[in-house]
Amino acid sequence: MIRPRRSLLFMPGSNARALEKGRNLPADGLILDLEDAVAPDAKAMARDQIAAAVAARGFGKREVLIRINALDSPWWLDDVAMAGKARPDGILVPKVSSVEDLNTIADRLSDINADMSIRVWAMIETSRAVLHAEQLAAAAREVRLAGFVFGPNDISRETRIRMLPGRAAMIPMITHCILATRAHGLEILDGPYSDFSNVDGFGQECTQGRDLGFDGKTLIHPGQIEACNAIFTPPAEEVAHARRIIAAFERPENAARGAISLDGQMVERLHADMARRTIAISDAIAAMAQP
Repeated sequence: MIRPRRSLLFMPGSNARALEKGRNLPADGLILDLEDAVAPDAKAMARDQIAAAVAARGFGKREVLIRINALDSPWWLDDVAMAGKARPDGILVPKVSSVEDLNTIADRLSDINADMSIRVWAMIETSRAVLHAEQLAAAAREVRLAGFVFGPNDISRETRIRMLPGRAAMIPMITHCILATRAHGLEILDGPYSDFSNVDGFGQECTQGRDLGFDGKTLIHPGQIEACNAIFTPPAEEVAHARRIIAAFERPENAARGAISLDGQMVERLHADMARRTIAISDAIAAMAQP
């Protein structure tokens, strides 16, 4: 079953008010954060608040991920232990750089008998992670991996690539990571856009991300949700065209054909596969909106 992941909003686990607000936000998912957004002396408190929030099951149909602290920190073991008990949809692991990192997480989840429904998401935010993206994706079945979250800000910091409008210098890295996920049937989300007051710039980056092949985008401000959802939602005319493609191939006279003519264009079976995904995403988005 396809799950919409147009918008996943980071929310600091140390902010109880924000966690409560997340119950009513129109994001497809929430990332309850224990890492960057939480000061060292607030880690334990944030962990307890996230555990209570997830256990209460008050986020409705939204996907809920918990971003734990990095594997080289003193907090990650407690973070994973909490997540194993709270049972979110997944845990987001920062600064994953190797298959060994993924194995470490998978082994720990196994050691604490964490439910297999808890999936792992890897943040791709180091040079090594980009270089090893295909190996990381190839290990998915053994390590519960559901997908990647691309982290442009940390990559910029490590590589000294400047974060400029259009991200031209990063596109080779982005497409490399997208190819790795698609080769192994995984999802991939774009990283956040930090200048949340720049509405036009945000919209342009969402559009670029959609066209590059991202499944959605991670966000840092609730004000970004509506625009992000709109951009990553298939337009009505695209969905209608997809339904026409499926209907055309379902006609008896086209059952054995590999290609047909529709609306003045040549349409192949591969377009029918693309159409089915468009329809599935559209239907899943509609289902999210139902009470």
